Amino acid sequence: MLHLQSLPLLCDSKIADNTPFSVLHFSNNNSSVGSSRVLDVGLKFSKQSSGGGSSGRGLSSKARAKTTTALNVYGRRAHESVLEEEAPQKLGFKTFPGQAFPFGASQVENGINFAIFSQHATAVTLCLSLPQGGKFERPDGEMIEVALDPKVNKTGDVWHICIEDLPRDDVLYGYKIDGPRDWRQGHRFDSSIMLIDPYAKLVDGRRFFGDASHKLSKFYGTYDFDSLPFDWGDNYTPPNIPEKDLVIYEMNVRAFTADKSSGLDPNTRGSYLGVIEKIPHLLELGVNAVELLPVFEFDEFEFQRRPNPRDHLINTWGYSTINFFAPMNRYASRGGGPRNASWEFKEMVKALHGAGIEVILDVVYNHTNEADDKNPYTTSFRGIDNKVYYMVDLNNNGQLLNFSGCGNTLNCNHPVVMELILDSLRHWVIEYHVDGFRFDLASVLCRGTDGSPLDAPPLIRAIAKDSILSSCKIIAEPWDCGGLYLVGKFPNWDRWAEWNGKYRDDIRKFIKGDSGMKGSFRYPGCWIC
Repeated sequence: MLHLQSLPLLCDSKIADNTPFSVLHFSNNNSSVGSSRVLDVGLKFSKQSSGGGSSGRGLSSKARAKTTTALNVYGRRAHESVLEEEAPQKLGFKTFPGQAFPFGASQVENGINFAIFSQHATAVTLCLSLPQGGKFERPDGEMIEVALDPKVNKTGDVWHICIEDLPRDDVLYGYKIDGPRDWRQGHRFDSSIMLIDPYAKLVDGRRFFGDASHKLSKFYGTYDFDSLPFDWGDNYTPPNIPEKDLVIYEMNVRAFTADKSSGLDPNTRGSYLGVIEKIPHLLELGVNAVELLPVFEFDEFEFQRRPNPRDHLINTWGYSTINFFAPMNRYASRGGGPRNASWEFKEMVKALHGAGIEVILDVVYNHTNEADDKNPYTTSFRGIDNKVYYMVDLNNNGQLLNFSGCGNTLNCNHPVVMELILDSLRHWVIEYHVDGFRFDLASVLCRGTDGSPLDAPPLIRAIAKDSILSSCKIIAEPWDCGGLYLVGKFPNWDRWAEWNGKYRDDIRKFIKGDSGMKGSFRYPGCWIC
């Protein structure tokens, strides 16, 4: 493989200290679902934010005038809510306590189960937007809010509920979460913000890339339990190319075909399907692997949500992850949305594999889109449990540590965050058949919960030893913005390869004809300095 280097085996050592959290034990039976309650009560409705996505749901509504106290789904008093001027609408929910595993939205025998981890939350509300014509249709422009009872819907640090008869697809959902407001202890709870489920397998919102008419759109989790499994074909076989033989072409899915010079139909340009059209070009170049710049859901308008020196820019590269499971829905052709994005991504992988080209994802687990404390963009982790998901400096008023250069640093070696990352990686291998991953600023993954470097990072070891991931290409960008430069000494367990930045820069300068580069090109030993 070009620009990669094998490294010696390192011995395992102590596991990093972690913030205490509840450990759960799960069984394979369904006893945790519990008994059901058929409820016919006035539920709380909330207005969805203006500037919503282009999914045709009508994501705005007029304010309501009358205020009253409603009952939540457990028949207990809820907070005062702004309701319809008429009597509260009655909706027949049949709910179960639900189960704490798996995280995210899952289909179970009793309905759709929702489970989310938050160690420090004191209140969790599930918010639902149902498709028009559903069994319990909501007023246009509003979301149904279902308050979870910690005595019924909480196991350890996991909040959960099961709702019967929800549609099997096309439901938007999110959470509102409250908890301690003590910033000095690292908390950033704000119950007014709708939050994306970290385990949402699909994310909906704006449908067309760069659509300024929906610049301030919100993003919501969604799911699809209705589509048939993707047909990979009876004779489908991944290329399985040895690392030493890889010739990797780094590319951005959208930018690769977005321009009219691509010669593609306008509806296909900048999409996963557009990559398929250009496979002959890739073969002509002689590459046998593509490394896709981030394809996890991100917000290209993140810089334009507030006045700042960069508010004229659109993020086209994607190094600003909103969710680690969902493919970028605006890379679907014709604004097809998250379900089509998932299907077309698989079509792309299948076609590339059929041409003998592997698919490696450039993944960003060192930070998220949620920025810093000065200009936060809260969409998920920050509002769910900031102290768990991010590294915070409790000796400096709970400020976010920043080893990524982007305002926050994911707390990768916290057990819960580590499992999230492992689950995400496995999802892309099992569901989407990708061949490997290149980890952006991978030295962040080698830091403990307090930011200190670890000799044997639990996450790095877990990826190398995982029964699924260990057979993939796993490539580290072995440095971060905090000065942890690990080129030539990245902890690898005989599995991790490295991008070598000095090798790359020296070769590029030599080919360009820069002066003084003959010596560097002649002596490869200096490439791993």
